[in-house]
Amino acid sequence: MSNVTPRDIDWDRLAAAALEVRGKAYAPYSHFEVGAALLTENDEIVVGCNVENRSYGLTVCAERTAVGSAVAAGYRNFKALAVATSASPPAPPCGMCRETLQEFAPNLPILLTNPQGERRTFVLTDLFPEPFAGP
Repeated sequence: MSNVTPRDIDWDRLAAAALEVRGKAYAPYSHFEVGAALLTENDEIVVGCNVENRSYGLTVCAERTAVGSAVAAGYRNFKALAVATSASPPAPPCGMCRETLQEFAPNLPILLTNPQGERRTFVLTDLFPEPFAGP
């Protein structure tokens, strides 16, 4: 993320992708649909949505779905992320997603949005200042 600044990002395009994929979420238990759009270093957008399971521990969040899809497509460097929820104000990623995102892009700019057009922006280090350091 060396010289990318948030103004270098087409946030409208990224938000639209997150909002669109949010509509594909499988959330029959929580009814909390989430969409994520991850911008790669090549300006490709990789999307993901949450997929719930009646055994809640098996649920996969939208952000981790997007990261998994991006990694499977050969991407490891990310410029930005948009997350779309129905919450007001728009909800940030959960702790597991923050840890996963930190693995790849600790300074990731993140846009949170909802269908009403509300927006909040953060840098991942603001949302997750003390990641697991590990061995």
